[in-house]
Amino acid sequence: MSQDLSRIRAFVQVFDAGGFSAAARQHGRSKALLSKYVTDLEDYLGVRLMNRTTRKLGLTEAGEAYYREASQLLMQLDELDATISDQTAEPRGLVRVSAPRNLGETTLAPAVFSFMQSNPMISVDLRLEDRFVDLVEEGIDVALRITTLADSSLIARKISDIKHLVCASPELVAKHGMPTSGEELRNMPCIVDTNMPSHNSWRFIEDGKVMSVHVSGPARVNSPVAAMQAALHGLGFAVLPVYLAEPHFAAGRLVSVLEDRMPEGPSLTAVYPHRRHLAGKVRALIDHLVHWFETQPLR
Repeated sequence: MSQDLSRIRAFVQVFDAGGFSAAARQHGRSKALLSKYVTDLEDYLGVRLMNRTTRKLGLTEAGEAYYREASQLLMQLDELDATISDQTAEPRGLVRVSAPRNLGETTLAPAVFSFMQSNPMISVDLRLEDRFVDLVEEGIDVALRITTLADSSLIARKISDIKHLVCASPELVAKHGMPTSGEELRNMPCIVDTNMPSHNSWRFIEDGKVMSVHVSGPARVNSPVAAMQAALHGLGFAVLPVYLAEPHFAAGRLVSVLEDRMPEGPSLTAVYPHRRHLAGKVRALIDHLVHWFETQPLR
């Protein structure tokens, strides 16, 4: 069986490289051995797979069909080998991670650095920026996003729930009153965070049903930290993740409203490109984050 695979692999390598000499250089094997393997494969199959000339190498019709299936088979076998190796080997190598800046600086970085302490063969390139990066184009292994992902080109795994609340300064509540329903916010100043999926359509639970309320106000921002600062300055009500707002609740600088009317919001999600094989180092990081936030939840 191993000899059969060597013949098949030689055939695929020769065609991918564009010739026997190039394949020999790329894979450190002799040109004569590669030629023998391809000839042996053709003899075994009883059909010519390649048309060879001194200047050009091409596939016959049978060769094209065989190449399609053989290259797919070899890729699956290589991925299987890598999967087994990753399961038994210590995680190692560089992991490129993308995450929102405020989440990364306040909450995510300690979890990632804890993972690095436990896995000394791992290095991390942590990129904190408030935009949706193109994972494939920018070579990102995994992105941590606060989202309700609906992108079929990516695979998603939930890391943790993230609770969001409507927040305001006590001075703003004293001036405009404490809202008793989401509907009342239509006529009150609100801070719109354009990074939120719903932007200025905030969702609330009324009479057991989820309803959307269109809000507006004096400031539009694209950062939850900026939205929080606007709320602290008394400019309007803002929807904020609790992990950001909680220190200000404790200090009395912010109060939460309509807590019992808030539906389930977006979660912290790990997303990565759709591949059959997920590198063990990336899987290990994701597993670590899931465990980390189970014991230290994002409230």
